[in-house]
Amino acid sequence: MYAIVEMAGQQFKVAKDQKVYVHRLQVEEGKKVTFDNVLLLSDGSNVTIGAPAIDGAAVEAKVVKHLRGDKVIVFHKKRRKGYRKKNGHRQSLTEIVIESIISKGAKKAETKKAEPKAKKEEVKAAPVEAKPKAKKATGKADDLKKVEGIGPKIAETLNNAGISTFAELAKTDAAKISEIIADVRGNHVTDTWPKQAQLAADGKWDELQKWQDELDGGVAK
Repeated sequence: MYAIVEMAGQQFKVAKDQKVYVHRLQVEEGKKVTFDNVLLLSDGSNVTIGAPAIDGAAVEAKVVKHLRGDKVIVFHKKRRKGYRKKNGHRQSLTEIVIESIISKGAKKAETKKAEPKAKKEEVKAAPVEAKPKAKKATGKADDLKKVEGIGPKIAETLNNAGISTFAELAKTDAAKISEIIADVRGNHVTDTWPKQAQLAADGKWDELQKWQDELDGGVAK
């Protein structure tokens, strides 16, 4: 009689009194161990195949000793690179001897359920004061990019800060504008932006265009 059983992540064909070397088991020497994941049983002409395991079947074994396998040399080399690396490895093994093969009636090993951790006392965090959100401008927004020195990214940043019209931009101090767009990459001079916005708000486009011809990025040439 023999069985095909899974032990320590590997499948073995075992018979009674057979010695088997498996990956290291966390069982003390001299103690018994039961493997209940039996995939196939053969008793003469009677063959039983599990789906995937056979209910009630098990293989009982005794741990003889723990040992390490023969050294395996691992050598890496790369041609024309001057790369060579040599490592050794010895697998940790456990020698067991098969004592019996049970075809039915074996109890499955109970898996201990992890005990629920004690609930920690909930510590209430101090309420964090929410920063006041910038008020979004109401009404129709103006194209702030018509102000010399303002690009798409700056216009978007100003809109998010609640400045979306020429009139609102004209009322904003240049230092405040610099503070709002501080995270936008680049060196931006905002001194002329409020005055440009005022001209745009008043509809003085010719005067604004004439002045912008004298500016370079919002700075006088």
